[in-house]
Amino acid sequence: MSRASIQPILEAIPAARQQDARHYGVHPYFTRRPANVVRAYIERYSVEGDVVLDPFGGTGVTAIEAMLLGRHAIHNDLNPFANFIARNIADTTLPSTAPLHEAFLRVECACAQPLKEIEQDAAAAKRWLKRVPLPKNITLPSTSDADRFYDMFTPRQLSGLGILKQAIDSEAHGVVHDLLLLAWSASLAKLNKTFLSAKGRAPSRGGSSIFSIYRYKLASECVELPIWQTFAGRVRNVLAAKEEILKARRYWQTRSTGARTIDSQRDMVVLAHDAASLDQVIDEGSVDYVFTDPPYGAFICYLDLSILWNHWLGFPIAEETLRCETIVGGEAGHTEEHYKTSLASSIRTCFRLLRPDRWCSIVFQHWDLSYFATILETASECGAELRAAITQTGDVIWSMHKKKNSASVLAGEMIITFYKPARARKPEDTLRCVPKGDAAPILSDIFDICLKNGKNTFTSEALFNSLVIEMWRRRALSCLTLDRREFMVLLNQRGWCYNTRTHLWSRREHSKETSGHPALF
Repeated sequence: MSRASIQPILEAIPAARQQDARHYGVHPYFTRRPANVVRAYIERYSVEGDVVLDPFGGTGVTAIEAMLLGRHAIHNDLNPFANFIARNIADTTLPSTAPLHEAFLRVECACAQPLKEIEQDAAAAKRWLKRVPLPKNITLPSTSDADRFYDMFTPRQLSGLGILKQAIDSEAHGVVHDLLLLAWSASLAKLNKTFLSAKGRAPSRGGSSIFSIYRYKLASECVELPIWQTFAGRVRNVLAAKEEILKARRYWQTRSTGARTIDSQRDMVVLAHDAASLDQVIDEGSVDYVFTDPPYGAFICYLDLSILWNHWLGFPIAEETLRCETIVGGEAGHTEEHYKTSLASSIRTCFRLLRPDRWCSIVFQHWDLSYFATILETASECGAELRAAITQTGDVIWSMHKKKNSASVLAGEMIITFYKPARARKPEDTLRCVPKGDAAPILSDIFDICLKNGKNTFTSEALFNSLVIEMWRRRALSCLTLDRREFMVLLNQRGWCYNTRTHLWSRREHSKETSGHPALF
């Protein structure tokens, strides 16, 4: 049966961000799509036994959920740190969590006394620095508040992390060792000078500036959390995540009376390739569904910001890997042209790997319309049909940038879904541009069309995404520009105002705050 008849997802799916222990609480990371949303897309556009690919896999939400749904998952990411997290969360080889708990107790016995010493005596912490293995004191990226690696830690933090890692490394290398190391790595995010404690809450409630401000910003007042308690808390989270994974394994065994189970070694492949060159290691026409969330331009320099983990975990980053990263800026100084070329090449590769009569979903958000043009035009050139574009805004405005610059920051994403027909079609003419002199009235007209949807309130993200799709329909996306200030001015001129508490735009005459999103399809 043809999959062309699949009804696309045309409504936003409420995000359940804290629902799954396997993704939330185990380890912080820069971005992570809500697992329930990813799961819904995988279920809609693929079936059991299908191959699901995420070429920009991050910490593995797509691949892990695909595996748990009985699909074969291909996870790819250039960042070894991200792959380390994904591989360990997904692992199904342990018979139970008992071996992990037993190893944790052995580490406690090895660490209890030295950690107690350094917590009570600053001089002891400095003495221990000479006794434990530490990584080299390398230079940090130029945007960092600290010059060198050791400057990111107090003597107590640096020696304590060294003591813990030494004890973990004394365990036999294998799954249990790596899970303990995963908990240690998560502790590292809290036991350094970039940790920002949340005001008005317990000191431990907060996170690293690396994952919120996206640079190595040192806290104005360093919070030194208790080392063992921090690590023990991360181990509890890893245990909870592993219990979920093993429970899913047992479910499949019960459901199929033992004939079918999930096996991470068989059902999930972890790759570390440039997404544009995945056709060198994956057969063309062998993938049944693609769900991916590529980097958003210069928002996050993933490899630069992962040095804290990759360096101490012993994951070297080759110069070639840095040159391949699909971002703008960073220590490699990637240009806009590099980013768009790399993004387009990656999308072309995805459609080559995708079987005919299959679907592809790309998550994206950025003020730069040319980035959207790159995605939509490349997909069209590959013969794909745009079937849905849904604004997916989380219930919680978690971004520090959004809190500070509410109206001008796009905190949600658009999930753009394409269908690759069974028979290749002639690509549409997507390059017709609006003459420069006509740009202003056309942009104004597109604004008015998108606002005529009967909604009294909407988010910045929802309207902006509507504008993107309408520009695309008019073949004007490559030619028009729209910056944040112009966006707000055009709305204010039309009698709309922004509520910084609800993060919604509403007409000045409407006092009632009801939510609504402009329809895209």
